Amino acid sequence: MSGGKETPRQKMIGLMYLVLLALLAMNVSKAVLDAFVAIENNLQVAAVTQLERGNSAESDLKSEADDKSNPIKQQKIRYYLDVIKKINKITAENIEKIDAIKMDILKQSGEVLDVKNENEETVIWVPYNKAKEPLKPAKINLMAINAKDQYDVPMHTIIGENLEPVTGSGKELWADYNKFRGELCDLLGTYAPPGGRSFKFKSKAINSFKNNADLEKQVEKMINANTAANLKDDAEDIKTIYMALSKNEFADMGEEKHLHWVARTFDHAPLVAALASLTAVQQEILNGRASAIACIKARVSTGEYSFNKVIGLAFGPQLANSGDDVEISVMMAAFDSDNKPEVKTNSGQITYLEGKGIVKVKASGSNEMVLNGTVSIKKKSGETKTEQWTHTIKIMKPMGTVSLPDMRVLYRGYDNKVEGVASGYDETVLSMGGGLKSLNKKGLFWIAIPGTDKSATITISGRSSITKKTVPLGKFVFKVSNLPSPQVFLGSIGTGTTNSKSAVASSTKLFAKYPPEITLNATFDVGTWELTVSGAPRSISGSGNSLSAEAINLLKQCKPGAKVSISAKYKGMGYSGNMASIITVN
Repeated sequence: MSGGKETPRQKMIGLMYLVLLALLAMNVSKAVLDAFVAIENNLQVAAVTQLERGNSAESDLKSEADDKSNPIKQQKIRYYLDVIKKINKITAENIEKIDAIKMDILKQSGEVLDVKNENEETVIWVPYNKAKEPLKPAKINLMAINAKDQYDVPMHTIIGENLEPVTGSGKELWADYNKFRGELCDLLGTYAPPGGRSFKFKSKAINSFKNNADLEKQVEKMINANTAANLKDDAEDIKTIYMALSKNEFADMGEEKHLHWVARTFDHAPLVAALASLTAVQQEILNGRASAIACIKARVSTGEYSFNKVIGLAFGPQLANSGDDVEISVMMAAFDSDNKPEVKTNSGQITYLEGKGIVKVKASGSNEMVLNGTVSIKKKSGETKTEQWTHTIKIMKPMGTVSLPDMRVLYRGYDNKVEGVASGYDETVLSMGGGLKSLNKKGLFWIAIPGTDKSATITISGRSSITKKTVPLGKFVFKVSNLPSPQVFLGSIGTGTTNSKSAVASSTKLFAKYPPEITLNATFDVGTWELTVSGAPRSISGSGNSLSAEAINLLKQCKPGAKVSISAKYKGMGYSGNMASIITVN
C-alpha cells in the first residue's frame, strides 16, 4: 500500500484487507481460547474420575473391614484405613488451596461467582465444599467467563511482578505440590500393620533431571536407599507415583533461560489456560491419591486382579533319592486364562496357553542351568505388575560304565586316574581309605597315590546339591603294585623283532618306554647301557639315550643274521631297574 498515489478504490481495497486480517486474528484467538475451555472440561472430568477411582478402592476396604470372619485381616484393613485418612487429609488440603487460587484470579478478573444454577451464563456450577466433599474440586463453566483472554491477573497473581523469583501464590503452590509428593510416598512406604513387618520410607526432593530415564534412575536410587526397597511391590508403586508427580523446577523456555516451572506455566497464560493448568495439577494429585490407595488395598485384598481359574500348585526339589527327606510346598494358584502375561527369559522360547507362559529350553551345561526373567500381568486398573522369577535345573549327565574287577589295581609312584559315578545324585564324592597316601580331585578325574600296603580302599558317595546331604554308596578295594618295568627300544625298534640292516644302522638313540599293549602314561629315562653285536670282537658302553659314534659305527657293520643285544638301566616315576632287548638283523 505504498510506492505511489492510490485511487479511492485501491484505498478501499487495502482497508478491507486490513479488516479481514484483524477478523482472522480474532477468530484464531477465539479458537485457541475455546480449545482451552475444552481442555479444562476434559481435565475436570479426569479429576473426578481419579477421585472416584480412589473412593471406590477405599469403599471396598471399608466393606471388607466389616467382615468378622478373618479378625487378623480385619485389623490390618482398619490400620490401612487410618493411613488412607491421612492421605485424604493432605489431598484435600491441596485441592482446597488450588481452588482458592482459581477463585482469586476469577474475582480479580471481574467475573461473577454467584452460584445460581447450571446454565450457560453461570461461571461456578458446583462450588468447592470442604465439609461434604473436601476432595472434589469446584466445577467451573469456562464458557461463561467474559475475560477468557485476560492474562495480567493470572500472571501477576500466580507468578508475581517478575518472572524470577516467583513471589505470587505459585510459590506456595509449587512448595505444596512437592510436599504432597513426599508425604504421599512416605505414607505409602512407611507402615507397621498388626502382625506384619515394619517398613520405613523417607523420600527426598528430586526436581532436576535431564529426561524421564534420568528421573527414573534417580528415583530408583532414592528408593534403594530405604528399607521399603525390601518390599518389591512398594518399590515399584512408589517409583510410579513419585515420577508422575515430578516436574523440573528450572528449565529453558524460548529465549528465556532457567525459568521456574511456575513462570513457564503461567507466563502470559490467558485466564482459561491458567485455570486449565491449575485443574491439571488437581487431577495429578487425585491420580496420585488413587494409585496410593490401590497399592494399599493390594496388601490385604486381591481386588486389583481378575481371576477365573484356580489350580493346585506343588513345587519342591528337582532331584530326590531313596531315603532323602523331601519337602513339597502346596498352594492354590489363581489366574485369569484370558489375561495373557508377558514373560521374559534369559534363554529358551516362550509360548502362551490359557493365561500361562511356557518356556521351552534345551538342557545344557555340566552341573546346573539357571533360568530367570520377569513375568508381568495387567491389573484391572490397566497398570502392569512385574515380578522376577528364577528356576534352577540340575543337569544329570547320561552315563554308563563297564568295569573289570580283576584289573582293579593302583600303581605305586604313579598318578592313578580314578573316575566315579554316583547314580541318582548330581555330585559324586570319592574319599580314601586305608592304603592311600592321597586322593585329590583334578579336572574331571580324581588322582590316587597309593602307599606301601598291598591294597587300598576308595569310598564313593553321592551328594545332592539341593538337600546338601551326602550318602555313602560303597567301598572298593584295589590291589597295589609297583609299575611294570619298561622295555629298551633302539629308536622305534622293540625287543624280539627282526629288522632290516638299514633300519638298524639308521638308529641313533635308545628309549625306555612301554610297548603299545601297556597303556599307562609313564615316562622313563635311560641310564647306563651296553650294546653287543654278535660276531663283533667287543661290546660298546655308554650312558643316556644317545648312542656314541662308536656304537653307531658298530650297528652299521651288522651283517644279515646278526643279533643286536642291548642291556640298560632305567629310572622314572620314583623307581629304577634293568631292561634288555634283543633285535635280529635280516
